[in-house]
This record gives sequence, C-alpha cells and structure tokens, in this order.
Amino acid sequence: MAHSSVPAAEDTTSRTARVGERVPRQRRQGDAGGGRRGRGDGPHGSGGRRRHRILRWSATVLAVVVVGTAGAGYLYYQHLNDNLRKDDLNIGDKKDRAAAPKANAAGQTPLNILLIGSDARDSKENQKLGGAKDTYNTPPRADVQMLLHVSADRTNMSVVSMPRDTLVDIPECTDPDTAKTYAASTTTMTNASLERGGPGCTVATWEKLTDIHIDHFVMVDFAGVVSMADAVGGVPVCVDADIYSHTSSGHGSGLKLRKGTTSVQGKQALQWLRTRYGFEDGSDIARTKAQHMYMNSMVRQLRANATLGNPGKLRALAEMATEALTVDDGLGTVAKLYDLSKELKKVPTERITMTTMPWVYSSDGNRVLPKPTDAAKLFRLVREDIALDGKDKKKTTTATATAEPADTDDKIAVQVQNGTRGSTLAPVSGRAGAVAQLLVGKGFKEAVADPSTLLGRNETVIRYPSADLEGDAQRVAKVLGIPADQVKKSADVDGVTLVVGADWRTGTRYTSADDDDTTPKSASALNGADTKACMHVDPDYTW
Repeated sequence: MAHSSVPAAEDTTSRTARVGERVPRQRRQGDAGGGRRGRGDGPHGSGGRRRHRILRWSATVLAVVVVGTAGAGYLYYQHLNDNLRKDDLNIGDKKDRAAAPKANAAGQTPLNILLIGSDARDSKENQKLGGAKDTYNTPPRADVQMLLHVSADRTNMSVVSMPRDTLVDIPECTDPDTAKTYAASTTTMTNASLERGGPGCTVATWEKLTDIHIDHFVMVDFAGVVSMADAVGGVPVCVDADIYSHTSSGHGSGLKLRKGTTSVQGKQALQWLRTRYGFEDGSDIARTKAQHMYMNSMVRQLRANATLGNPGKLRALAEMATEALTVDDGLGTVAKLYDLSKELKKVPTERITMTTMPWVYSSDGNRVLPKPTDAAKLFRLVREDIALDGKDKKKTTTATATAEPADTDDKIAVQVQNGTRGSTLAPVSGRAGAVAQLLVGKGFKEAVADPSTLLGRNETVIRYPSADLEGDAQRVAKVLGIPADQVKKSADVDGVTLVVGADWRTGTRYTSADDDDTTPKSASALNGADTKACMHVDPDYTW
C-alpha cells in the first residue's frame, strides 16, 4: 500500500506534517475580569509563566471528562475555571451550518463533540518535543480531529477520526478577535482549518462536510498527554513485535518497545501517539489506529483505577487538565465539564466504537479523500443517531418510493442540480436533465434542470427555502424514495431544489443507504472493550 501522508514531526518538506506550532492570538479566558489574552498564553503565559503546547492528538479529552465523575466535589474551585481557555464554537458561514437534531420520543438529544489536537510549536518546551526548527511559531494546524458522538439515550458512543491530510472544502470563516474573514477554499487539507480563525473554523469544516450538528469542541494542550498517562499509572498498549521508530535520516518518534503489552507513561506515551514510522504501512491511517487503541485503553484505566479516588491525586489531575483545555463557551466552566462527564459515564465501555472516516487516496497518492459512498454512509449513521456497533434496532426514516400520484404534483416547481462530482469521479454529464425528466414522468410537470450548476455532493439532498414549501419538498422525496432526513431547509435556494449527489449517478430509482445500517468495513471499527487489540509492526522497524 502506498503511504498516504507526509510524515508528522519528522518531515521538513511539508508544512502539513508539523507537530506543535502555534501563533499568538487573542483568546477569551475564564478569569472574572473577562480579559483577553494571547492564544496559548493561558495560566503559564507571558510574564514568566510557562505556556503549554497543544496536544497533536485528542484522545486524552475523553479520559479527562470521564475521570471528573470520580470526585466532582474536589473540582469546584474558581482557579480551575480560570484555567480554562475559551473560543467561539462555530465561526463559519451560516449557510454551511448543520441543523440541530430533533429530540427522540423521550425528549433526549444526542451530543456531538469535536476533539481537536493542534501541531503548535510555540514555546521552548514545545519546540524541544516537536523539533522541526523551521516551523517554530508558525500558525497551528488541527492535525488530529475526532468527532465524539453520544447517543440520545446515552446507551452508546461513536468516535469518527478524520486523517489530517484529508482534502475537503473549508467554508468561509471569520476570526472573532480580529474580524479577518478567510475566503472559502476547496480541496484543502482539513488540518489547515485551525489557522483560519481558530477551532471554530475546524468545527465549521466538519459541519459542512458531514451535515452533523456539533454541540461543543475541546482542544487539548500537548503537555497533558504526559501528565494524564502518569496520573493513571500508565496506559497499556500492545505491539506484535519489537519496535523502534527510528530511521538513519532521523525520522521517527523514537518509540522503542518489546513485543507484547507495555504500560507507557510520560514521554513514551507521547511517542506512541506520534508514531507513524514503524506501525503497519507507515501512514497517518495506521497512526490513527494506534491512537484509538490508546484512547480505549486510557478510558478503561480511568474507570478501573481506584487510586484516582484519592483527593490529592484527583485535584492535581483536575488542575493539569483544566490548564490544558481550550473549550467553547458551552463547556466554559468546570461544572459544565463535570455535567458532560456524567453523560459520558452512562455509556458502557463495550458500547464505545472507534472508527476512521472511510477514505481513498488522491491522484498523487500523498493525500486522502472521503470515500464517496462509505464516508457518506458513516456520517449518516452518526447524524441519525444509529449505533456503529450494530446493536440498535433499525430506525426507519426512508420514504416509500411507491407513493400514489397527488393532485397537486403538477403544480410543484422543482429545480434539479447535478451534484454527482465525487472526490475521485468526474460529474455525470446530463444527470440533472435525466432526473428532471424522471420527475416530469412522475407527474411533476414543472421540474426543470439547472445545467449551469455542477456541484460535488456525496449524498443526494432536497432543499427548500421556507416552511410553506416543506410539504412540497417532502412530497418529491416520497416519490423518489429519498429519506426524509435528506430534505433540508436552506437559505441558499429560492424554491424546491433537488441536488442529485454522487450516490445517485445512474438509474431511475434512488437507492437509499438507509436500506443498510451496518457500519462500513472501511471505517475500521474498534470496540472500546477490546483488550486484545495489538498494533502490527513494520518488519523494517524491529530490533
């Protein structure tokens, strides 16, 4: 298999691979005075106080909030709230934002939290750990991104990682501190979103790609990985052979382990999370798999480790964690983080499913793209709150394709657009016209094609501008067999508009992915209770 990514901290030929860069920027703090301080200054900022580097991975976040349940009484100190840094949740264009999910019959709604780890190198400590001197103090990028989805009934949890070098469309974002607007861009590496106004642009990028509403984000400081691993007494990880992540040219994380299971702490834990050279095919995909194993193992440690009931140890861990976090306003206090931790603790470990966004290589083999059908399906499962472990009952949302003609169908105006361009496929010529004629044949005599618009959309969608046209849009969906949740209100259209996506490139009947609610095999699902997971070692990196 070809390698999918440029190296992380080791590669000096590509900015996208850097670990630990950060650029100063004003950020709201949790102090009573509401003052503004530079991005990354935090409680150890300028004036002689040490600044922490943001984690280039996000796995620790879940562990931080879970451990809070062990002793909330010890967490309620104002200085812990002051430690927390805050930033805007979504700074993207409103038209690219996803609608909030509807509550279930019990009045419950799911939780979607984006976990972000940047590659900022902004202090002596960070630079020592990250290396790559040519990238010191340059804008940070979101090299690790994990969407954490907690089901509405809190019975299961899904995590979807996106490889840092995935090419996506980044929406227009406006920095809330400088008011600078960054124009929308296409086929841009997803980790570049963070430098376009902050974590709120990374959130906006995810919502645009997945159409999943994100409730919160958490961005974590790099120093936390070492402290967290030490606080729980080490995190067990496994390799199937002796490994030494090191090359003669200086690449590699430096990880050196014997075959079998080892409890890693401190710098060694960091090396595990950064290792690319030595795991499987040497790609970012393999590194993501190792991070999933670590995250699952740390959660198990935090839930089982009785020493964390010790008030002193818990207090020290809480202070470290809050100093490491940057969150949105909705999570801007220890109390709110504690409330979140209570929700997360309701989910049994065996119902946590870790996945990677299905992907394909770009044409040059150095980047990856969302795999059209599989990625869209995985996002839909999360959006519809369907458990990725397959233990949910099937949820029926698909409209029937055998609807009887209605007297008003011939009065419903429908504009059809061609959105069949895929990440690796050219658009289907004339597709909008073909589907418009299909609708005419079904009685929608005012259906017309818009030949001037060529879009790239993984999933077919019907849009409508106002409530009075929602019924018409749902009627079109019913006739074509398009799921009801793919009918969306949008300010971008003037009337009922059908965008034929890459999932309907041929044929006269739309086949919904709802017919199969199984998680795509290409998502590489890993169960949170799997204690036998072991990373495969590249024979070239054994010792």
